[in-house]
Amino acid sequence: MTGRNNKNLIKTILYKNHLRLGAKMVDYSGFCMPLQYTSSLIEHMAVRNTSGIFDVSHMGKFILKGKSSMEMIQYLTTNDLSKIKIGQAQYSCFINNYGGIIDDLVIYKISEEKFLLIVNAINIEKNKKWINYYINKNIFSNIELIDFSKEYSLLAIQGPMSLFYIQKLTNIILHKIPFYHFDIGEFSGVKKVLISCTGYTGSKGIEIYIPNKYAEKIWNSILEIEKIIPCGIASRNSLRLEMGYRLYGKDISEKITPIEAGLSWIIEFKKKFLAKGILQKQKKEGKHKQFTSFIIEEKGKIPREGYPLIDENEIIIGSVTSGIFSPILKKGIGLGYLDNKKKKPVFISIRKKKVPIKIVKLPFYKK
Repeated sequence: MTGRNNKNLIKTILYKNHLRLGAKMVDYSGFCMPLQYTSSLIEHMAVRNTSGIFDVSHMGKFILKGKSSMEMIQYLTTNDLSKIKIGQAQYSCFINNYGGIIDDLVIYKISEEKFLLIVNAINIEKNKKWINYYINKNIFSNIELIDFSKEYSLLAIQGPMSLFYIQKLTNIILHKIPFYHFDIGEFSGVKKVLISCTGYTGSKGIEIYIPNKYAEKIWNSILEIEKIIPCGIASRNSLRLEMGYRLYGKDISEKITPIEAGLSWIIEFKKKFLAKGILQKQKKEGKHKQFTSFIIEEKGKIPREGYPLIDENEIIIGSVTSGIFSPILKKGIGLGYLDNKKKKPVFISIRKKKVPIKIVKLPFYKK
């Protein structure tokens, strides 16, 4: 896609900037997004070694505010929001009545009665419908949901040198923002910018939230720092996979519970939440598929979505949900699920060839 066959796709405010930079544009969750500008390898290594910038404005951005807003979030998500203070963020997930993951999200605590929710682009309308369903049931009073996804842009500046390079653009001391915390200040002459120490790459960096009218100004001011290069969703995917971060629609979905997805650490059973009993039973009984992460030692073998995981008798015992060739490890790495009690598959089927795999703990990439 070069910009001619994308009339039905949603464009971020920086669409023309991406074209001018020579980006290859693709359909991603209904948005016209840059796949890469130079090569995914160059962009991947820039984020691991120096710094890169991503336009991730396609992400959904909600404000949920009101007297009962925290109580409502506590009920609809699995993590415990009471553990964080104003100025902090938390990774969590919305679940349905059966314990399946409606979406994974990051929640920012702006005040005691105001929260910023960052959700996946593909699930914006689904999440709005789910939240509004509970608002309309009047179980929780005095709550307002505001969707400002189309009005704000989101830029991610990631890499070990990123904070050093962009410090001159802001009055906030960036290295003093702890991981999963945020501050609000001036950035590139724009006031009241939310700057958070978060990201989807596993490298040091920040994400900034800005009104669309300032997005181009800030994007250009960052790229004027020549050591920061623009990066696309191809390198964002390989970077998140090296960390073992799940991707909605591939590694997690409404048919998968957070326990099955290896995300038990974001479940707080001490609080009341939707489908709590179902997840408690699943955890106790252990009768569920198992999330797995693995490396292929054999040179040139790369796992791909849908490839079967098999035992020594070539019986299918699972499948791959995400896989790439890791630029850092120089090996094929993958995520997937195994059938219940099949904890030690030793092969993956690649073009009908039985290839050994090594099951490892995440993350693949260790700083």
